[in-house]
Formats: sequence, structure tokens, C-alpha cells
Amino acid sequence: MPIHAQLLRHATVTPDKPALVIDGHSLSYGELYSRAKAIYRFLQDLPRSNRRMLDLPGVETLAALSLGNHIGFAEYFAAATAFPNACAVIDPMMPSETVERIIERLAPDVLIVDDDAGPSAEIARRLGIPLVVAGAEAFDLGAGGDDLPVDADGIFLIGFTSGTTAEPKAYYRSREQWRRSLDRGRVVFELEDAPSTMCPGALAHGLALYALVEALDAGGTFHSVRKWDPGVVARTLSSWQVERLVAVPTHIAGIATAWAGEPALTSLRDVLTAGAKLDRNEVDSMRRLFPNARIREYYGASELGFMTVSTLVGGEIDFPIERVGQAYPGVGISIRDPEENDVGTDVAGTIFVKSDLIADGYLWGDDGHAFRVTEAGATVGDLGELDADGMLRVIGRAGGMMISGGNNVYPAEVESALKACPGVEDAVVFGLPDAYFGQRIVAVVSGETMDPKILADHCAQMLGKYKIPKQFYHIRSWPMTSSGKISRGQVERAVVSGDDLVLRLSA
Repeated sequence: MPIHAQLLRHATVTPDKPALVIDGHSLSYGELYSRAKAIYRFLQDLPRSNRRMLDLPGVETLAALSLGNHIGFAEYFAAATAFPNACAVIDPMMPSETVERIIERLAPDVLIVDDDAGPSAEIARRLGIPLVVAGAEAFDLGAGGDDLPVDADGIFLIGFTSGTTAEPKAYYRSREQWRRSLDRGRVVFELEDAPSTMCPGALAHGLALYALVEALDAGGTFHSVRKWDPGVVARTLSSWQVERLVAVPTHIAGIATAWAGEPALTSLRDVLTAGAKLDRNEVDSMRRLFPNARIREYYGASELGFMTVSTLVGGEIDFPIERVGQAYPGVGISIRDPEENDVGTDVAGTIFVKSDLIADGYLWGDDGHAFRVTEAGATVGDLGELDADGMLRVIGRAGGMMISGGNNVYPAEVESALKACPGVEDAVVFGLPDAYFGQRIVAVVSGETMDPKILADHCAQMLGKYKIPKQFYHIRSWPMTSSGKISRGQVERAVVSGDDLVLRLSA
């Protein structure tokens, strides 16, 4: 990882300070660095895979982590990202068939897992890949060794992101990119005094992985949970007096529900969200739950890094609620038409960025419809518009556009309108085949409001008539992905199949 010099400094200056706390189990900076050195020496002594077909310049040892939120994640990640190593982080919650395809294509020199009997371990044995079970190492974790290499450049991370195809794309990043991002973030997010941070998401995903590295870079204590449990997260925030929370909005909504009736969480000074646009109801709920916290959100992508950041503080919203903020330092944003001409302000188009935080590219999975880099900049295909103040509104992904009655409709716009309706907690909107409209717009909502007329009338106040959903469904509990986002595909399948996960609301 690109912060080995900082880890050495923290291990020297504050060796007993907790670096990582997961479900009450802690690892100090001294322990983290010492154990990472032992793992690094083990990795250097491993024989290299003779099956690797990937072109990874400068990488000698490729370690794959399928650990979940294990207390040993940080020490293995630190060792596996120290030059000349690179680390691939795999979500063990993905379907085993997908994990097997990923591991087979990576052909890593070693796979680190948290369960010797789990699917990832079985896959490694079947493919003949060396296996290490965290917590049951066959080598001495206390042996130490030379300090970890610092100031190296080159590839250090391989991550996986889903896009317009079901198969995860494999992108790779360099240490230089993350160093630049961390240096700017230290100022933007005011991390110089090393606040304690809670991020309950899966460490295999960009939001939580970056939050972990960001906290370790600053010398703060990073908190998480092995398995998402909003009650445990809320109690951790309270008992440890955590100062900073990084989470997707659905996680925060879960915390608010689990903590209902309890005293406000006053230790939080900052709340940072990403992954979905905040609405006014969510901001109001967060103000009640975290009365002393500055509320921020950012917009970004695994391939592009940070793109915008906004701040919602106190009793007034500094940034328009429908916008995701202004460009992150060092990032230029433009909106372009299909020929990649700049369309200027207040006109919808494809969002392009020029930035030195952009990923190097894909190792596989490039379908030409998502991440691409041209003379105009880089894009993942998101659509949006800029106002005269440089504030960005995200409309949605081009591939998610619905055509209803010959009109283009973007789910995110309809979802934002629904979530602003009193009594609606969250909403998912999609199109289904329709003989007359081409696609009929369907909305699934959660919350107390279950009257379709109220929902439709509210949409009519904010949207054109052709954007109002033709059908409404109610859901009590959203199916979630391992990254803490709503599983939109599962919701849509429930509507199509008539699954009792959703309830059709009568007109």
C-alpha cells in the first residue's frame, strides 16, 4: 500500500495505539507493522506462479486476499502491497463460480482466506494455488524482519467492479495515484489530527478499503465489523466515541433504525457518505442522529477516484441537495455530447473528468461501454449536468436509461423525487417491457407511505407526466449487496416473478 513510511512512523511513535478494531478485537500499530514485516518475508520466499498470464510490470509476488473483514486484513494488505508485491482483493461474498473464474485468471502466487473450509479455500486447492489461513499461519508472525520498502511506484492493487456486464471487471491502480489522493484528502477531510473512523462496509470494496488506508495513513484508529449489524455499529460508535463515520446511505439508515430511542451520537464530528445520492429526508435524519457532525458526501468511481465533494452542515444546506458538489482538488469536470463536445452549463450529457487520480485501466472486462479514456478525459458513462457555479448533478448511468412513450427517463431522477416524499425511506425505479409505452416505469418504495396516489401526486409536483411511475410496489426490507447497496437486480426480479418480497400497491 502507498503508506508504508507512515506505518513505520506510527509504529515507532505510537506503537500501542489501536490501528484496527473489529468486533472488539484490536491490533495496535506496533503489532500491525511487526506482523506485516513477517508476512512480507514469507511472501518474498514463495515460489512464483508459472501460470500467470497477466501483464503486471514490476510485480514479483501477487497475493490474493479473500478475507472479508478479518482482523488480519490490514497486516496482510500492508505486506501484499509493499514493493515488489501487488494485492488483489476479492469479495468472498461473491458467487463461488465468480470467485473461481477470478482466481483462475489471476493465477496468484498465494491466496489468503479466513476459513480453511470455505469456498475460496476449496477453489485454491482445486486449482493448486498455495493457501494461507489468517489466524492459523504456519510461519512465525512475531519474527519481524527488515522494514517494509517505502517510496516505490508501480502497481499495488487489483480490484473488481461490476458495470454493464455481470462479470466483475478487474482494474488496477498504482501507488502514485493513491498517494496523491491521500495527500489531498488529508486536507479536504481534515484528518491531520488522526480522528477515529468507523466504516462498516466490506473491505473488499473501494469505499471501505480506501477508508481503512486513509485512517492508517493519518494514524487514526479504524473501526469495522465482521458482518453488517446496525445495532453493533451503533453501539461501537457510542462506546468507542468514534469521531468519523464513512458509509453508504443505506448503512446510515440502518444505524438510525437500530438506535431509535437512544441518545444522539454526539461524538461524531464528521459523516461522509458515497455510493448513492443523499436526499433531504436522509440529511434531516442524520442531523438528529449526529447533531454535532458535519455531513458530507462525495461522488466518485473505483476507476476514477474522487470526482466531487459537497458539505451539508448545521441547520442550512450549503450545497443544493440535488447536486453532488464541486470538483475535488486537482479534478476537472466537463459535460459532453455523444461526439465528446463540451455542452457547457445546464445541459445534460456524459460526465468526463481530467485528473491524476484515474486508474491505469482494466486487466479484463473492458466492454467499451464503461470506463474509457479519450482526449476529452475519462468517463464511466455517467450522465449529468453542471450549473454556472460548477456544481454537478448526476442523472444516472447511460445504460440505465428507460425509454417510455418515446421519452428518455433516468431512474435516479425519479428515485430522488420519490425519496423526497414524506414517509418514503428509499426507492428503486426501473423499466419493464410494455406493449404500449415500450417500457413502463415501475417504482418500489420502503417506508410508511403506501398510497400510490400520494406517491404519484408527489412525483407530479417534481417531474414531467411521462416520468411518473405507472406501477408502485412496497418493500419492507431491501435485499443488499455485500457493499451495502440495494440489490437492484433482486428487487426487479421480485417484481417480475411476483415474489412476496414486494407488495403491489393498488391504484
